[in-house]
Amino acid sequence: MDIYENKSVWKIILVVSALIIALGSLWYTNRLVKVLAEGEKKQIGLYAKGLQAITDSETGENMTFLFREIIEANHSIPVILTDEQGNPISYKNIDIDSQWTEKKKDVFLKEQILEMEEIHPKIEISYLGVVTNYIYYKNSWVLAQLQYYPFLQLSVIGIFMFIAYLAFSSSRRAEQNRVWVGLAKETAHQLGTPLSSLMAWTEIIKSDPRLQGDPMGAELTKDVDRLETITARFSNIGSKPALKEERIATVIGGLIDYLRKRISAKVKIDIITDDLLLKANINTSLFGWAIENLVKNAVDAMEGEGELSLHIHELHKKIIIDIKDSGKGMSRSEYKRIFKPGYTTKSRGWGLGLTLVKRIIEEYHGGKISVLHSAPGKGTTFRIEI
Repeated sequence: MDIYENKSVWKIILVVSALIIALGSLWYTNRLVKVLAEGEKKQIGLYAKGLQAITDSETGENMTFLFREIIEANHSIPVILTDEQGNPISYKNIDIDSQWTEKKKDVFLKEQILEMEEIHPKIEISYLGVVTNYIYYKNSWVLAQLQYYPFLQLSVIGIFMFIAYLAFSSSRRAEQNRVWVGLAKETAHQLGTPLSSLMAWTEIIKSDPRLQGDPMGAELTKDVDRLETITARFSNIGSKPALKEERIATVIGGLIDYLRKRISAKVKIDIITDDLLLKANINTSLFGWAIENLVKNAVDAMEGEGELSLHIHELHKKIIIDIKDSGKGMSRSEYKRIFKPGYTTKSRGWGLGLTLVKRIIEEYHGGKISVLHSAPGKGTTFRIEI
């Protein structure tokens, strides 16, 4: 299975695998916690029985060994012994500051008793049927850590998955960029030879007395200049473009004037602006390429007949360009997919046009492009913010 071509499937596999590992670890750790908790409960039970036996003994002399081995041998489970009124008598494995006063120590132990009672029920010690003492305890430090371990492990797995996703995406983008840059530069190189020839022929046509005043020469010159611009665009892919402050309406107006004679006469194009002097730092060649792609896509969506408007205005200190067509529109599910490489609804083409537009606007100009409005049969409005 090709990882890149089936990346969605691989992402699902990775997420499911991580969940299985995490849930399995959580189940197993909880099982260990229950076993250890039961062991600690039995240990405290022995502690209680030892004290019970000492209490029941007339002298307690025969229980010295049991007291030492069971009670004193406890080095992990926090335990507090109280009298019948719940006043602390002794404790084990509880951090008490030696500088504390007896009153402060007593308050602290009573707080610990309340905390312990919420975790485990107290154990009664009675003599001749009368309760003489209570034992309170809570989980050992090891057991408490073990309870939180699965959540820590789950977090680590989540971080690992996130890093893996970033690495996967970064690797994919890097490969796409290398292919894209290589293709662009090779295209520019291939265009160079015929372009040089066309420029020479243009000069010959201009110098022919029989063609003086013929608009053909002027239009041919425009097309050759256009090819030069296109070649420059491709050769600059992969390099940081030089940005210059330009009047947006002027740049777009010049581009539309060129395109009007080269698209269907049945497409009406309007440029609407609140301010002809709105300026932004752009690379004219690349920015014009982005607008051209959007205009051509709109013409294709309208099947060569309809209305296209470009509204240029300022909003929240940003220049907004809304490109609205009366074409076939799209569903909401297509809004984000249309900017992905290879996605196209046309029978021909590579599906790179809008990917290129997004890169030019967002990566090269620090702007944003999105679908503002669209619906099947009701046209589409793209919004550019720079």
